[in-house]
Amino acid sequence: MDPWDAVLDLEPEPRRMLDGVELDEALTVTADFVDLKSPYMAGHSRRCAELGAGAARLLGFTEDAITALRRAALVHDFGTTAVPNSIWDKPGPLTRAEFDRVELHPMLTEQMLRRSPALSALNPVASAHHEKSDGSGYHKRVRADAADAGAGVLAATEIYVGMTAERADRPPFSAGDAAAELRRLASQGVLEPRATQAVLVAAGHGEPEASASTRPRNPGGLSRREVDVLRLAARGLTTKAIADRLFISPKTADHHIQHIYDKIGVSTRAAAALWAMQHAVVG
Repeated sequence: MDPWDAVLDLEPEPRRMLDGVELDEALTVTADFVDLKSPYMAGHSRRCAELGAGAARLLGFTEDAITALRRAALVHDFGTTAVPNSIWDKPGPLTRAEFDRVELHPMLTEQMLRRSPALSALNPVASAHHEKSDGSGYHKRVRADAADAGAGVLAATEIYVGMTAERADRPPFSAGDAAAELRRLASQGVLEPRATQAVLVAAGHGEPEASASTRPRNPGGLSRREVDVLRLAARGLTTKAIADRLFISPKTADHHIQHIYDKIGVSTRAAAALWAMQHAVVG
């Protein structure tokens, strides 16, 4: 028997079907698990789902279309699980052969999703997240917005979220630099202009700056320094490495970590990393 069918056959009766909020919650948990593949991916799919849905709402998408886009963003990186961490976490430039492996992950996402009729419906957007409006993307090299307008939104969202997160080979872009790069790509026809503008507005660019009095507090009541420590801890850095990165002593770094645990109600690095993903501290 095919392993897929064998596993499904072992599921206890009665078999539970998920839809609505329950399906959204299940996909979010699965996205978090997939993003734990690499410390540099933590929270990535959640951020894409939230930003993409915000952009879709600005573009006037129906609620059903917004839901479909949000779900597609949650599952879009399933294929990353089949690419080794020696590639995702490589601190230098990828070789051509290594990038060939990277280019496979949208195709693998497509193959995984089409196993399920319900998830297969998300494929026109999910598996096109690295396609471009000029056909220069991958893996099919089709126009990102040709089949579904949501594909253009997710393509721009994926780039913005990726640029503003730390990667193994570079520090994160500032929000302003990432916005400037998105505008450049849109002006050159690489990204769909309306979708790109909606993503930028949803990300806070082009909107009046909030006053200091309305600035949101950090989640969990964490201080700014505790947020910095948590972000690094969630990416797998040791206490000493955190101390070196933030120019503090290891004892001070450990003191911050213990305070973070107390404030957010966890006792392990793994639980802290999941909490950070769930509260958009990392991504």
